[in-house]
Amino acid sequence: MQRIPQAGSSCIRRRIIQAAIRLHREIGFKKTTVADIARGASMSPANVYRFFASKQAIEEAVVADLFEHVFAAVTLAARGGSALERLTAALRAISQLHEHRLKNDSKQHELVAAAIRENWAVALSYADRIRGLVCATIAAGQASGELRPGSSMAMTCCLLEAMDGYLNPSRINAATVRPTFNEMMDFCAGALRHVPRGQSIDLVADLRPKVVAQG
Repeated sequence: MQRIPQAGSSCIRRRIIQAAIRLHREIGFKKTTVADIARGASMSPANVYRFFASKQAIEEAVVADLFEHVFAAVTLAARGGSALERLTAALRAISQLHEHRLKNDSKQHELVAAAIRENWAVALSYADRIRGLVCATIAAGQASGELRPGSSMAMTCCLLEAMDGYLNPSRINAATVRPTFNEMMDFCAGALRHVPRGQSIDLVADLRPKVVAQG
């Protein structure tokens, strides 16, 4: 069998993934077959199986690409400001990206939601990365005295559980009656913020970006 150079192999894998994405958007991932993907990539099903062991493996590669995009946006959003500002920006980025996909690419959203709901390995890996980023941010806030002391991992789990309705594609639903993202995040910020003894806790601290007056 002829060996394909690594660069060529990467290009073919990308071609297969792009063909799968196009089909997912047209007919949904459940109706898409390997034969459909092979036809869309202008190759035989046997050739597709040289690069992906199954239809599930192709779907996981698609989801991995989407999660990589989300994580890159989260990392960028969480670069500046206080710990609470970074946490708010990071979680808002996740929420907005998933909501945008639900509104503009609903069939791909269904695939991502299924991956999370069914605990695919790629979804669990993504969740671990988000948890690690949030935990590191909370720990940094504790070290600076901004956030209250305690287990940073426990606080991370509490925060992500509280915000799950805004971060989990399988739960995001525009028709759901619930607080806004800002209202829920402000509530969580009040629980995370370190308050010196004798001072009152403000549960509705305004973490929204300040509006800069236009000259």
